[in-house]
Amino acid sequence: MKVLHLISSGGMYGAESVILNLSHALNAGQHQSVIGSFANASNPNLQLHERATAEGIESHLVPCQGQMDRAAIAKVRELAAQVGADVIHAHGYKADLYAHFAVNGRVPLVSTCHNWLDDDLKARLYGVADRFVLRRYGRVVAVSDAVRDRLLQAGVPAEKVRQIRNGINLHPYTEAVPSVRTELGDGPIVGVIARLSQEKGVDVFLRAVPSVLAEVPEAKFVVVGDGPDREKLTALIAELGIGASVSMLGRRDDMPSVYASLDVMVSPSRLEGLPMAILEGMASGRALVATAVGAVPTVVADDRTGVLVAAEDERALANAIVGLLRDPVRRQRLGAAARKLMEDEFSAERMAEDYLRVYAEAIDARGVKR
Repeated sequence: MKVLHLISSGGMYGAESVILNLSHALNAGQHQSVIGSFANASNPNLQLHERATAEGIESHLVPCQGQMDRAAIAKVRELAAQVGADVIHAHGYKADLYAHFAVNGRVPLVSTCHNWLDDDLKARLYGVADRFVLRRYGRVVAVSDAVRDRLLQAGVPAEKVRQIRNGINLHPYTEAVPSVRTELGDGPIVGVIARLSQEKGVDVFLRAVPSVLAEVPEAKFVVVGDGPDREKLTALIAELGIGASVSMLGRRDDMPSVYASLDVMVSPSRLEGLPMAILEGMASGRALVATAVGAVPTVVADDRTGVLVAAEDERALANAIVGLLRDPVRRQRLGAAARKLMEDEFSAERMAEDYLRVYAEAIDARGVKR
């Protein structure tokens, strides 16, 4: 089976990691995965395309000049024909819309809803259009119960909706060298890996830092990632007077080594599906503090595979971090249990098998023979 993944990428985040992991797993078998990334005139982020190409995955760019570029629609149609796609797998609002208008039922469509954010007018308008076209997709995949519920509330027929947990390639996280530790020197390191946007709660993490430093003054803190809130978060660090202890590392190409450097990983999100950063951190055997949002509690069992706290509660977040920093035996126990869970239930191979069944259903729904 030939699968064309389509995405408008803003960087190497959760959806992009899913595409790479899924592509590698599919290509390792008797299938072929190809990636199409929008090269948006306003923000031509090419990280996914470059990573895919470097890793031996066929990848193409789709030039796009605006909100609804007819030439880009034609390019998607042309690309699907060029690669002989049996299925187009769209990821995100823009890809959903462009794939729908490009093939108009001629190629089976599958979409994965990684998360739905309606935090501004533009996102809400995209969301309305997205939910309209998703009703016409062959299958729509949710990564969590919360996303599945929103799909059903939006009118996507229940018989078209499937739920698939994200999966990862475990091998890079097995024996990674801790690169950040060599950069920062001695002292325990606490880190957030996230897109710098409001829903990720990085500001809550930063507000917890002074309380942690009051108990563990030698601790160091890192924020890995980029996004629209970078300047706001940098200003918050200055306002809190924690600049000597906090490093904003931006985007990194050595993520397994970044995870390996952390004594405690933190996911302070206000809103989530099932973030890839959590799965990658758990695959790295990190002790994890996470907010109990979205599908996070389905993988982070409190005091078994991590520590759960309420969203927006900086005091609880600080207490949980301090508790782990003071107890290395507990950190080791939680990290080992997290790694075991990833090995048992969250491999990329398992994810690929689940998606192949969904692709087959979408094809069969159109009466197309494989």
